[in-house]
Amino acid sequence: MAEALKNVITQSLECPVCLNTFTDPKILSCSHTYCKACLDNVLECNGHGQMLRCPVCRAETQVPNQDVSKLPTNLALKSLIEDVKNQHQFCTNCKSEDKPHAVVYCQDCGKYLCITCHNAHSLWQDFISHEVLAMSEIELGKVSVRRYRKCKKHPKKDEECFCSDCRRFACFRCVVMEHKDDGHRVIEAADYESSHLKSINDLKSKADKKRSCFQKYVKFINDQKERVSNVKKQCTDDINEAFEESVQQLTEKKEILIGEVKVKTEGVEKELDEMKKSAQEHITHLTTIADVLTNRTKIPLDMDALAAHDTLCQNLQESLNQEDPDYKRPMQLSKKGNSVTFKRNVGMGELTLGKIVNAVAKNIALPTKRRINSMVSTPDGRMAVGCHTGGVEIFSADGQLQQTVLKDVGILGVGLLSDDRHVILDRSNNIILYTLEYTKLNVMFETLSYDEGGIANLTVDGDDQIYVSYRKARKIQVFSPAGGKAIREILCDGDPPVQITSYNDYTIIASWETIRLIDKQGVLKYKLAKLGCFLFAAVSKWNTILIATVKHDEGLVSIDEYTSALKHVQNLVINYKIEKPEVHWYNLQQYRSGEITLCTPDRLYIFH
Repeated sequence: MAEALKNVITQSLECPVCLNTFTDPKILSCSHTYCKACLDNVLECNGHGQMLRCPVCRAETQVPNQDVSKLPTNLALKSLIEDVKNQHQFCTNCKSEDKPHAVVYCQDCGKYLCITCHNAHSLWQDFISHEVLAMSEIELGKVSVRRYRKCKKHPKKDEECFCSDCRRFACFRCVVMEHKDDGHRVIEAADYESSHLKSINDLKSKADKKRSCFQKYVKFINDQKERVSNVKKQCTDDINEAFEESVQQLTEKKEILIGEVKVKTEGVEKELDEMKKSAQEHITHLTTIADVLTNRTKIPLDMDALAAHDTLCQNLQESLNQEDPDYKRPMQLSKKGNSVTFKRNVGMGELTLGKIVNAVAKNIALPTKRRINSMVSTPDGRMAVGCHTGGVEIFSADGQLQQTVLKDVGILGVGLLSDDRHVILDRSNNIILYTLEYTKLNVMFETLSYDEGGIANLTVDGDDQIYVSYRKARKIQVFSPAGGKAIREILCDGDPPVQITSYNDYTIIASWETIRLIDKQGVLKYKLAKLGCFLFAAVSKWNTILIATVKHDEGLVSIDEYTSALKHVQNLVINYKIEKPEVHWYNLQQYRSGEITLCTPDRLYIFH
């Protein structure tokens, strides 16, 4: 009876989480007790909140300041553990009352053995293969004892069986009395232990695999951060170098500009001086002749005087016959001089040293020209491009065409459901669902035909609802992925919906020169307009809005980031020159790895 009581006490000193003797036992509000280290792990698994859920009864206990050490200690249990540790383990094989101290424990016999019993045990042929543990190893915690629990109803019996339906260990007598009916699957405890250990090992293997996956992810993030840090350092060094060079260049440029001003203006000044000199000489000539003729008090009488008078009159007449001054020429020269101006290279009140620009990684000619209708980022980090003439072309982030699927399906729109099923809108405005392996599913949707609705476009929201817009009908139909009729319709007031994109609880509508955000009822929330430009929108990986502004006639593209209220955040690409397509149809998307891609009917541009 004493041995049975000791077994019960020993079992009660085991933590339900780590299955070892309690260390620093802490008691929860539900009265269950666990090791402090085990509760630290449980709290971490719960997300470091202040509420800790009991692993046994699921009741919640508030942890002050997320510090498990501040929970009350189970002092009675802690004292009992100390007392048990100070007790010597006696041999359980000897029959005498004065039992000697045990020196080993046989895992297979389930008994503690003194030196005499251990020597005898070692001589028995059938026991040679038994696993024997030294007590010194057990007491130091280097090895753990495997033993059966004692039945609470029959304390002398080991719980050698396990009922899979009741999830309980039981002794053989309990099995016969309580677990013999149909529906009770009873196995040996050793078999359950083996199965349990195998399940634990499988879970450990899966956890190791998942841990390795996230370790690779952390390494990838660190690599990306290092790349960004290197870019930051390089840009800083380049800016400092640009500043120093700019100071030197500005000094040199000042002298050059002053020289250019002199060249441009001194020529005009010289020509004006020559014109001024010629006019002043003419004034002097007129004044002199006129004074000679008009200041005489006598009339010329002899022939020489008459001849001199006639010559002077002729000279004066010739001067009088000259045309009046021409103001046009000096005015032209003045205009030429006045047109010389200095335009300061100033931006936002500061000298412009340069611009932070985004480089273009790739400029790819598409295999299917003039027929691209839609794009969507795939779960594996690639970009699926839908073709009007048939097929979905899948590109990697570096612009490599890796796969072409659904070659016989003309595409108007491409989307993805949360279970990775593909949603295709074909040229007849039919919605078709495909598996991840591009097997067509037998799901029908009652969309508007091309004659009824006109050109259509497609997007999928976070709840897996499928939105289809129609330009001619000027409305949006919303479908469940289960198919059938539209579950609701949204009327589009104003410009027809050209492209639609799901964004949180909104739908982004692109209508050539305008971008509109509407809610699920179709109420306009925000609007952005740019006259003379085509606007196309996408949702960024940071959950902001990307808008491409296309000046089609000039072949220029700018890409900017906006908030959910269409407030400008930053410029990402400024007036990038593209090869102007014949058709003004564009698509904007972002790879999961961060690269922004703009697709024209002929080419794919990847910015990063």
